[in-house]
Amino acid sequence: MSTTQPRVENVIIVGSGPAGYTAALYTARADLEPLVIEGWQWGGLLQQTTEVENFPGWPGGGIEGPELMTKMRAQAEEFGARYITDEATELKLSEEPGGVHEVHVGDDVYLGRTVILAMGAEHKKLGVPGEEELGGRGVSYCATCDAAFFKDKPTVIVGGGDSAMEEAIFLAKFSSKVVVVHRRDEFRASAIMLDRAKAVPNLELKTPFAPIAFEGEPQLQTVRLRNTEDDSEETLEISGAFIAIGHVPQSGIAAGQVETDAEGYVVTEGKSTRTRRPGVFAAGDLVDHTYRQAITAAGSGCQAALDAEWYLRDTPLKPLAEAGEGAAEPAS
Repeated sequence: MSTTQPRVENVIIVGSGPAGYTAALYTARADLEPLVIEGWQWGGLLQQTTEVENFPGWPGGGIEGPELMTKMRAQAEEFGARYITDEATELKLSEEPGGVHEVHVGDDVYLGRTVILAMGAEHKKLGVPGEEELGGRGVSYCATCDAAFFKDKPTVIVGGGDSAMEEAIFLAKFSSKVVVVHRRDEFRASAIMLDRAKAVPNLELKTPFAPIAFEGEPQLQTVRLRNTEDDSEETLEISGAFIAIGHVPQSGIAAGQVETDAEGYVVTEGKSTRTRRPGVFAAGDLVDHTYRQAITAAGSGCQAALDAEWYLRDTPLKPLAEAGEGAAEPAS
């Protein structure tokens, strides 16, 4: 029988992006040697973004999204964060305070006293021709992030909810004209948001239409629309298209173990990042319905790191349950 005691990490972070890398930075500076299961597509949604002008500290035109993520990743690594560039495939989260959690990566199992969930959320896609090809070249998913690049240019917003209206109203401050395209006659947006949108002079509501293709080379130049009632088509000349049909939180791996709401966002306790599982915390777009900005994700990653540090300080480690393994050996 082996007497080797398995290593139990102080902190395992599942996911990357601003939340995951900020959590890694803070826990690394606290000498907790975090292990980050960052995924194959590390860096989150900012890896799909071009210029980022609204992240503090980057005057003179901002910074490219992938470069920002690379710098955040490297900064955490300087203080001792370790990375596994692979996907977490299963979680087994303890229900007991002081219990040990399991994070599976294929056949490999990593044990941790705390786990920070930072898997983020993905933009819902239309799935029409040109959407992927023109991503970052006219097609965007965040007007708050990218509106300034379309100053005095015609644009469209695709969507019918409050978020779409908020994006359209913001975008109208920059664009020469904003057309909100929605596939149904009735909008899902609240009456007050619709009234605000209708009051904007350079904003038009266009129904019942759905995009069927984005076109242009090398930049977006036109969008083809189909009338969902009579199948007629028309083409609009535009420079920018913003898809605002919602997000999909990447919480599936934790389903049934932490509480989620009807949309799949992880529920945390009050203003903390604590989930219903002791020693398990959640941060970033995985929990954020409202703001979904790089800076707010980074801020919640900081909160999760501090919550994890305080948990480790106040909660003794329980022995591993398997017979013959004895007490687990925590990371130094």
